Amino acid sequence: MATPSAGFTGPADLHLHSHQSDGTESPAEVMRQVHAHGIRTAALTDHDRSTGWAEAGDAAVALGMTFIPGMELSAKHEWRSVHVLGYLFDPENEALRAETDRIRGDRIGRAERIVRNIGRDYDLDWEDVVAQTNLDATVGRPHIADALIARGIVRDRTEAFDGILHPREGYYEPHYAPDPLTAVRLITQAGGVAVIAHPVTSGRDRMMPVPFIERLIAAGLGGFEIDHRENTEAGKRKLREIAAEHDLIITGSSDYHGSGKPNRPGENTTSDEMVARLIARGTGISPRYP
Repeated sequence: MATPSAGFTGPADLHLHSHQSDGTESPAEVMRQVHAHGIRTAALTDHDRSTGWAEAGDAAVALGMTFIPGMELSAKHEWRSVHVLGYLFDPENEALRAETDRIRGDRIGRAERIVRNIGRDYDLDWEDVVAQTNLDATVGRPHIADALIARGIVRDRTEAFDGILHPREGYYEPHYAPDPLTAVRLITQAGGVAVIAHPVTSGRDRMMPVPFIERLIAAGLGGFEIDHRENTEAGKRKLREIAAEHDLIITGSSDYHGSGKPNRPGENTTSDEMVARLIARGTGISPRYP
């Protein structure tokens, strides 16, 4: 692995999205935004893809920042949507690439089904969604939300997800995602470090059972994203206990999406110690240093 330069230390935000998935800014602009908020180590973690790494890395290094390549891999446990952050994995790993290709391919079909459902009751069609999607981006419900905004049907993404795009409204369609065990193993086998994103939210996607979390740890799970605005305080306390027991990595991040969410860069950060542990554990690809 490469040796960090003096620019390594400083606030780290390890969960950021660009318009390569469901963010609203280019990878380079994401890096400029987080730098302006005082971040000095950043990871681009677009959903199920690594296509923004080169652009983001170039921008980060030019700004004097350390760049950590990452991704947010979609998974599902029972009814829960589970997102597994993967850092420093080999993007050419065949097994992991095949899985992300399958996930993204099914997301497109799922998005088309949702739009057809909504179109029965609202003036919305697939072309409206395409117009809101960056070329080659992973199409998802945020893009449908943006199409609803553009059509004047809702005011913002929050209203879209609380209303039309909420499963209770009847337009929702499921999509393929591997189970978290598979996700953790794929990332780990590709030389990466697997960290469960926002693992203790309230409501339907609440914390996975502890025995299952222990199976994830045995499969190679590296840590938890504990400091995140959506995690409950009780959940964070429990995960800190588990992390201490198993000597896991603890991260904190903003989950920044540009104007797509209210999350701001650096609202939660990861300590230098934990960043160093993450880098030491990842073997699939090196960080980029200024």
